[in-house]
Amino acid sequence: MNNNDAFLSAAQQLIAAGHYIDSRGWVPATSGNFSIRLPNGTIAITVSGRHKGRLAIDDIMLIDATAQSLDGKKPSAETLLHTSLYKHYSDIQSILHPHSLNATLISKIFKTEIILKDYELLKAFNGIDTHETQIVVPIFANDQDIARLAGVVEEYLGKHNDCYAYIIAGHGLYAWGRSVDEALRYLEALDFLFECEIRLHGVKN
Repeated sequence: MNNNDAFLSAAQQLIAAGHYIDSRGWVPATSGNFSIRLPNGTIAITVSGRHKGRLAIDDIMLIDATAQSLDGKKPSAETLLHTSLYKHYSDIQSILHPHSLNATLISKIFKTEIILKDYELLKAFNGIDTHETQIVVPIFANDQDIARLAGVVEEYLGKHNDCYAYIIAGHGLYAWGRSVDEALRYLEALDFLFECEIRLHGVKN
């Protein structure tokens, strides 16, 4: 597959993911951003300010591994959060960032992390084959200085490599995977588990 074909394939996958994620109500207004790493190391990513439920080919752009535009289009201000994840995880191919209600609420209830423990659905995550386990989803304070925020995330991941996703407080969720389908599976699982925790928290209080 040549570079143009790889880009078109990635763009079509991001468009389909955007339609599905929007159907779940996870990307209100023009929120969120999605990306796929291509075989040559460049990255297809959504253009800044586009509604993710109405994406078209022209709403997907190409950047290099340092977050620089390769086609003159404007990427999201949060592009560095994508490129830093690709740099850290050599095997991931897609990053999805919605602004879901449950992730936002979770960040208001739990301040630094949410521990998801003893749920059957944890087996949705790569490498987990039993409910008798837990995953930690860190929660980082929101910051308009994206380079600084990326540095905070990178420092955490350097110490906790067994991470599938993170939340930016009052903002949204970042999840990644070895394919768009895997990243979507993580989003679905996390949204369900976050809702479980929100309801449990309400019952206890």
